[in-house]
Amino acid sequence: MSPAVPSGRGVAWRIHLAGAAALAVVVLAALATGPVRIDPVAAWFAPADDPAHVILVGARAPRILLAALVGASLGAAGAALQALLRNPLACPHVLGISGGAALFAILASVALPLGASAALAVVPGAAFAGALATAALVHAVAATAGAPTPTTLLLTGVVFNALAAAMITFVDAIADPSRARGILSWVIGAITVRGLPWAALAASTLAAGALLLLGSARDLNALALGEESAAGLGVGVERVRRRVYLAVALLVAGAVPVSGMVGFVGLIVPHLVRSFAGGDQRRVVPGAIWGGAAFLVAADTLARSLLPTELPVGVVTALCGGPFFLHLLRREGRSALGDAG
Repeated sequence: MSPAVPSGRGVAWRIHLAGAAALAVVVLAALATGPVRIDPVAAWFAPADDPAHVILVGARAPRILLAALVGASLGAAGAALQALLRNPLACPHVLGISGGAALFAILASVALPLGASAALAVVPGAAFAGALATAALVHAVAATAGAPTPTTLLLTGVVFNALAAAMITFVDAIADPSRARGILSWVIGAITVRGLPWAALAASTLAAGALLLLGSARDLNALALGEESAAGLGVGVERVRRRVYLAVALLVAGAVPVSGMVGFVGLIVPHLVRSFAGGDQRRVVPGAIWGGAAFLVAADTLARSLLPTELPVGVVTALCGGPFFLHLLRREGRSALGDAG
């Protein structure tokens, strides 16, 4: 059980303040940490040609910004999906939504001769279409034997995610090597700095998706009672479902083109937030945004600092997420798979 949490706007503001403070601490540590340790404050004010300034402004700060945006997007998406499906194991990666977005984005970038400006418009658009299409397909396939249950949705999503990874590998094998460079990094997940416009796009989709989810927070709280009970309270269940999937598709579409299929952020972070903020989505969603940003910045810092050879950040999140997933199964038993819902 989650501890009792006082109601009121003061709690929400405390969550924002605590989240911002935690993210600031993690970002400062990340700016200082790497193959070359630097003082981020001194490096920021150093001359433009100073090596520490070049490292800070040219390499670490843009990457940390992207990691924060991607982590915030995945954290918010995971919180919303867990609330919508009433299942603690739901997240964009497990449900195959990230995989569908990555596959469509890769197909667009490989099949079309895109310049930099065209890619900025086409690739995220393809990722958005892939995320929406996958969410719809997973829901449709899970509903073939009747109303979809959390169990069938999760299992169907796992299958779709595996298929997406296999198809991405196939595209990498047959595509022109000059246009397929780096495709396999999308499967495991790696932060890729592609310039300020891509960061601005990720920030825009994060803002739009977060606003949609915050606007649906009360309805998601009602859905915790079950779809029939929520409908009895006047909640349009199908409308809420469409809005949440639209928000998740936006969040994933901004994140996947610069990170690939980073897994487990949307699984771990909402659980940690609920452990101290309670289950009210008006607190969980903003907490998951701050927590996801801090978590992925920390994970990416470990990925580029643990070994002489840089690891993809997806390796670190998987090493954290795999045991966490098994812990949830062990703790929740059948209810973690939705059989008790």
